[in-house]
Amino acid sequence: MEVLKSIFIEYEVYFQVLISAILGFLIGMDRSSKHKPAGLKTYTYVAVACTLITIISIHSVTSFSNPIMGTRMDPMRLAAQIVSGLGFLGAGVILKDGLQVKGLTSAAMIFYVGGVGIGIGAGFYGLVIFSTIITFVLTKIGLIFEKQNVIKIDEFSKNQHKVK
Repeated sequence: MEVLKSIFIEYEVYFQVLISAILGFLIGMDRSSKHKPAGLKTYTYVAVACTLITIISIHSVTSFSNPIMGTRMDPMRLAAQIVSGLGFLGAGVILKDGLQVKGLTSAAMIFYVGGVGIGIGAGFYGLVIFSTIITFVLTKIGLIFEKQNVIKIDEFSKNQHKVK
């Protein structure tokens, strides 16, 4: 058991990247199966990139800061900049067609998968995995409600045409 623990600690950053890639891949697979603009590769890249940036940010503090010389670093400063980049990336998938807006869910999921990457990079495995599972469950339930609502709206539209 101690050997396993020491291997995990020594290679933790590799496990972080692996977990992030798997979660990003699964989220992207869900989007790809729905033929959305941002898919499997996009979500995998975003999750892993955010994890790498977070790991580098956190580990650079111990590597480059020198409290004796007064050099202090904020370990999450670099990770905070991810949010700006994700906003830019997310804005690229939002399209407006007349009065209809498409891509909001893809943009939100890009932002979300960035959070997955940051969380895994910061070492919050349980919280990120729980968040991913609960998000998938709730969005599947939401999809059922959306489909039921669409049916009711379609029936309402048909009834309105009959009245005229």
